[in-house]
Amino acid sequence: MLVLLSGVSGAGKDTIKKQLIARMNNVESLPSYTDRAPRANDVPGVTYNFVSTEEFERMIKDGELYEYSVHHEHYYGTSKKLLNEKINNGKIIVKDIEVNGVENLLKLLKDDVKIVTIFLRVPKEQLKKRLEKRVDKLDIKEIQLRLNRFDYEESKISMYDYIIKNNDLEKTVQIIMTIINNEYNLKNPEF
Repeated sequence: MLVLLSGVSGAGKDTIKKQLIARMNNVESLPSYTDRAPRANDVPGVTYNFVSTEEFERMIKDGELYEYSVHHEHYYGTSKKLLNEKINNGKIIVKDIEVNGVENLLKLLKDDVKIVTIFLRVPKEQLKKRLEKRVDKLDIKEIQLRLNRFDYEESKISMYDYIIKNNDLEKTVQIIMTIINNEYNLKNPEF
């Protein structure tokens, strides 16, 4: 099962993903590939797989990615090989991914893999405060770039199975754990 966790930058995707992995058996992350430089709190192979722009473009050319996009002026993409390995091992994969990536993965994989989509909502003013307080200290330009994307990402929420207002970390984690357990245990749903 593939759980796609989206929301604007600063919505809490990474924090929630870490909590799910720590608390649930059989749940793993699927880090995206990116050509952006690692930040102080990044762990290569855990938060992201870091490659050069040239290497990322080679991966695109060679068809190694299910999907990719340019987001905040950098490439991000999902490795076919890594995703397939984890799915074949029977893992529940939690991936934080932006809205265009969700749309692409749904088109490509919806008939082959059970996909659950979750969008984390945060009011714009609260989001601005979160971005300003981030540990990796974004500059004003970077904060504005992320805030400018707010309305676009919010306009895509109709493609999500679940929309959760993330204003209480513990409550949000509990809700998502319940969703994952329920969806995982739901066998061959027919409507």
